[in-house]
Amino acid sequence: MAYPNVAGQRKSAPILLRVACLLVGLLFIFSGLIKINDPLGFSYKLEEFFEVFHITFLNPLAVTISITLCSIEVILGAALLLGIRGAQVALGLLITIIFFTFLTFYAAFFDVVRTCGCFGDAIKLTPWQSFGKDVVLLVLILFIFLNRHKIQPLLKSEKVQSIALWIITVIAFVMGLYTYNYLPVKDFLPYHIGANIPESMKIPEGAPVDEFEITYSLVNKKTKEAKQMTDKEYMKTEVWKDANWEIKGEPGRKLIKRGFEPPIKDLKISDSQGTDYTSELMENPYYNLVIVAYNLSAANERAIGDLNALAMNAGENYNVRTVLLTSNSVETAEAFKKENKLAMEIFYADAVPLKSMVRANPGLLLLKDGVVVNKWHYHTMPTYQELEEKYFRQKD
Repeated sequence: MAYPNVAGQRKSAPILLRVACLLVGLLFIFSGLIKINDPLGFSYKLEEFFEVFHITFLNPLAVTISITLCSIEVILGAALLLGIRGAQVALGLLITIIFFTFLTFYAAFFDVVRTCGCFGDAIKLTPWQSFGKDVVLLVLILFIFLNRHKIQPLLKSEKVQSIALWIITVIAFVMGLYTYNYLPVKDFLPYHIGANIPESMKIPEGAPVDEFEITYSLVNKKTKEAKQMTDKEYMKTEVWKDANWEIKGEPGRKLIKRGFEPPIKDLKISDSQGTDYTSELMENPYYNLVIVAYNLSAANERAIGDLNALAMNAGENYNVRTVLLTSNSVETAEAFKKENKLAMEIFYADAVPLKSMVRANPGLLLLKDGVVVNKWHYHTMPTYQELEEKYFRQKD
C-alpha cells in the first residue's frame, strides 16, 4: 500500500508560501504606490462609494482615509515580503482583501461605480475585472493566513524588524502627504505636461463605435402571447412579416461592447450664457493661463490672490489671456469674482474634467496651441518673473 510523501509535502509548503507572499506583497506595494502617487484622485473615488452607501458625511475625511488606506497597502505588502510580524500582517491582509472584494463585487453587481480605482488612473479596470483580481488575491491570502505561523522573517532581530516597519510606515505616509500637497510624481491623467488637449478629444476616423443589443417586446394580436427577442433574432426569424405580431413599448438598449473612447471625452467649457468656448480656449495658439478652481468655496484664498496678481501682470505686459474654470453656479462665481476683484474671465465646466486637469484647488495650467506646457499646485505656484523669464520672453 502506497503512502503519501509527507516529507515532500512539508518541503513544498514553504515554497508555495514564499511564492504566495511574493506575489501578494508585490501586488499590494504596487497598488498602494500607484494610488499614493495620487491620493486626491483616490479620494474622489472614495466619495463615489460614500455616495453609493449613503455615508457622504465621510466626504470631509476622504483625503485622510485615502492616504491611510494607500499607506496600509504599502506597509502590509512590504512587511509581508520582509516576513515582519507574519501572523498579524496575514490577518491585516485578510481583513483588507475581504473589504475590497466586497466593494468591487458590489460595484460590479449593482453597476454603481464604473472603475474601482484599484490602480488609480495608471491601469483602469472594470468592476468585474477588479472583482476577479480580488478573488485571486483572496485565495492567495487565505493560503497565507492558514500558514501564517510558517512565515519566517528576513531580519532576525526583533528590534531591527520594528525599526524597518517604522521606516516603511513613515515613508508611506510622507509620500501620500507630499503628493497631496504638491502634485503626483507621475501624472497618469490625460492633462499631463506635454499632452495635446484638442488631439486627446478627437475620435480617429474608422475607430470602433459602441455596440448595442436592441430588445423588442412583442405581443400577438390574436393569441395575446408575449415574448422578447433581440434585434438579430427579430430579423433572422422574420417575425416582422407576420402582421399578427406587433412591438409594444420602447425597445430596450444594452451596451455589449464599448467602442473607442478618447482620453478626454467630457470636457465642455461654456460662458455664463451657455455658449461653448472649448475650442477657442483649448486651441489658443499663444500662451494662455488656465486657473482651475472646481470648488470656489473651498479654494485657497491666498493662492487666488496670487494668481489674480499674476494674471494682471501677464495680461498687461504680454497680452496673455487668463481664464478661471469652475463648476460652481454663475451666481456663485460672479459673487466670488466681485469679492476677490478678479481680473480674469470666468468659464464653466463639469467638476469631473476639472478635477482631472490638476489635482489642486486652485491649480494652474500654462497652455500654448492646445499643449499643456506646464502645470502647478497652488503650493508650488510660479511667480510672474519666473513665467516671464522661462516662457513669455522666449521667441519661437
